[in-house]
Amino acid sequence: MAVDAACWPMALPSFLRETAGGFLLAVKLLPRAGKNEIGGPVGDELRIKVTAPPVDSAANEALIELLADKLDCGRGRIELWRGHTSRHKSVKLHGFSAEQLIQKLL
Repeated sequence: MAVDAACWPMALPSFLRETAGGFLLAVKLLPRAGKNEIGGPVGDELRIKVTAPPVDSAANEALIELLADKLDCGRGRIELWRGHTSRHKSVKLHGFSAEQLIQKLL
């Protein structure tokens, strides 16, 4: 989905919320998937699949690595904010514009 700069500002997707110092991304993480991929929105969350199991933070690490690759940034700009042991997570994204996030995540 390409974002037309002439149409901005637009409403943020329900899974993305602006906060002080960045954006919060609501994620429904599906571990032990067939491949690592970012799916579409499911309710107020973005569905993300990782091949890693939910053991010893392996799925959380895979989530951060996948987001860093997709957003073309260092892992330090992605912080697991909430949901360390849950499939429902909040990830804080530092140093991005809303346009960048929407273009790269959708």
